[in-house]
Amino acid sequence: MNDEILSDRRQAATLPAKRDGTRVFVAGASGYVGGRLAPRLLEEGYAVRCLARSPAKLRSRRWSERRRCDICEAAYYLIHSMRAASREDARRDRDLARGFAAAAERAGVGRIIYLGRLGETRAYVSTAVATRVEVADALRSTAVPVTVFRTPLIIGAGSVSYEMLRYLVERQPVMFTPRWTRSRSRPIAIANVVEYLVACLDCRESVGRELDIDGPGVLSFEEMTRMMAGANGLRRRIYVRVPVRGTRLSALWVHLITPINHRTARALIEGLRTSLFGSGDEAASLMPQRLLGAGEAIELAVGKVANGSVETSWSDAGIIPGDPDWAGGKTFVDWRRTDVAADPDRVFRAVCRIGGTRGWYAANALWRLRGIMDRLIGGPGLERGRRNPETVAYGDALDFWRVTGFQQDRWLELRAEMKLPGEAMLEFNVLPVPGQPGRSRLIQTARFRPRGLTGLAYWYAVTPFHGIVFKGMLHGIRRAAESDRGETRVPIP
Repeated sequence: MNDEILSDRRQAATLPAKRDGTRVFVAGASGYVGGRLAPRLLEEGYAVRCLARSPAKLRSRRWSERRRCDICEAAYYLIHSMRAASREDARRDRDLARGFAAAAERAGVGRIIYLGRLGETRAYVSTAVATRVEVADALRSTAVPVTVFRTPLIIGAGSVSYEMLRYLVERQPVMFTPRWTRSRSRPIAIANVVEYLVACLDCRESVGRELDIDGPGVLSFEEMTRMMAGANGLRRRIYVRVPVRGTRLSALWVHLITPINHRTARALIEGLRTSLFGSGDEAASLMPQRLLGAGEAIELAVGKVANGSVETSWSDAGIIPGDPDWAGGKTFVDWRRTDVAADPDRVFRAVCRIGGTRGWYAANALWRLRGIMDRLIGGPGLERGRRNPETVAYGDALDFWRVTGFQQDRWLELRAEMKLPGEAMLEFNVLPVPGQPGRSRLIQTARFRPRGLTGLAYWYAVTPFHGIVFKGMLHGIRRAAESDRGETRVPIP
């Protein structure tokens, strides 16, 4: 938290801070908001226990082993769908929330704190969008008091709304703006959201309340695109207003232009197509802090992206499927190795730099072409990039791959999330060469298990390019490691 940006809330807290010894629970700690909230609570001296779908994601965070606690006095519920969901998805969200509330009641938790979204009224329940208002109702199904914060669009480096805004502006000199882009709201900075979530622990008046939290300025999404262009030093965009009302066509366009898939984009656009204003004065009065304007929040986010200090990213949240059972069915393997005149830590550092703006060490034009093809058929393509240009952690997105295995200086495993007629993995192992100090052996293994005849056809179609792509990548990593003379180890994020 930047002390120059946010005032010290301890000077204005309703109650004296209990902090040391106060135990809190964070469900969704590996998500975008939870990944920022947990270390912030630790900074304040709270003891924190976390829940995530993939525990390995938490083990890879530097703050994850600093505290431990048992029964908790407050529990944050930060689990929700980030996509336009089916009725089955909405039912599952309600059941999860109801089960969480029941468990909290059995454990004697003092309160539940939930982050909802502004404007989600029961009018939306009949649509295919899974609404957070139903989740809030499910959390209230027990005697445990629930504090609900409702936010408009959140601005912060790595947030899904920020990434959509950024890519639309960067990639469209001519901006086509449907009607929903002219709806107005009061967007809030992620720093202010986290501050409210922390401050409410000291504020008795927030217990059992539903509070709107929003920013200080009123503006439209179209106006935010102008701010984004200015913050990135881009030329003035040309705006063409189009008479599109529905969300489906806009979501498909966002999918093609940005890293956001069409289901997530549609859910986000649904929340933007109506002008919504919260009554944030009550929350600001109970828990005072300096609220960042949209322009200031955008400039802060742009700076974090530029210097590689993005704490969490929307693309790193979500389910990581279990490793495929490679023992069943035909699995194709491309196995390569090379010896490197560098210590294992330097070799592994070079491995961990693959993807993002650096590319894949070889045949980057082929990687870009594969990414474009993937986007056209509904996959993530190469647009997601990576959260940090130097480090990786379990669960991180690397373009259209996902980190599913990680051991510092030893092993990196990636699972493909591109659209494929099968399952693909890419694995790197780094070993010291026995009896040869200062030398390492890099083993690179690509596996593909095809699905049906289409999968077999795909493998044989791309096999001729493996010598260019995989061989080039292996030797590119070797050259990068041998030329890296830095002595500073890259820390695990």
